[in-house]
Amino acid sequence: MAPTLEYRDKIAVLTLGDDENRFSPDWLDAVNARLDEVEKDAHALITTGLGKFYSNGLDLDWLMANGERTQWYVGRVQELFSRVLTLPLPTVAAVNGHAFGAGSMLAIAHDYRVMRDDRGYFCFPEVDIHIPFTVGMAALIQAKLLPQTAVTAMTTGHRYGGHEALRAALVDDTAAETEVVNAAAARLQPILGKDAGTLGAIKSTMYADVTAALRAGQ
Repeated sequence: MAPTLEYRDKIAVLTLGDDENRFSPDWLDAVNARLDEVEKDAHALITTGLGKFYSNGLDLDWLMANGERTQWYVGRVQELFSRVLTLPLPTVAAVNGHAFGAGSMLAIAHDYRVMRDDRGYFCFPEVDIHIPFTVGMAALIQAKLLPQTAVTAMTTGHRYGGHEALRAALVDDTAAETEVVNAAAARLQPILGKDAGTLGAIKSTMYADVTAALRAGQ
């Protein structure tokens, strides 16, 4: 299933898909098209998946078949992170299942995260799959995580379940599987209606070093 968009009043709910939701070039195109709509029509954004996965991150099969385009591909992925990080409206990742690697980075790029409480892992497995973080990816993670959490998450590949992720401040709340999106919407209600220009400018200033590193594509 391709990424789809629905609305709860002025809150846009972007469903990333119903499989592993890996970042294929076509998937990136579809997500960016939906975000174009969100920026025009919505007052807030929730992203989520269906079933077992929020997102398993990079499309490694595509990368292996298209190694000569690695730099182009990583640049596109990091541009998505930068876009979500500075989106001029409040954002919450409703982490319904596993979030691994770039999937976890996408969740981290949101303002807030709500994670399913009983199943699923939040994990940066790069150390175990021999893929070092780019400068931009490291900057994103370190800007959002507590310093010691970043050390553990980035250098050990530890898998955080929902409650442990909450204790480590990887996520801001946990909820039952059927309530993750509702909990994300409840978190957004008190902060709807902020001026988009002001909010976008604040985020761009807060994360200027991170977005510069992400957009450099290194």
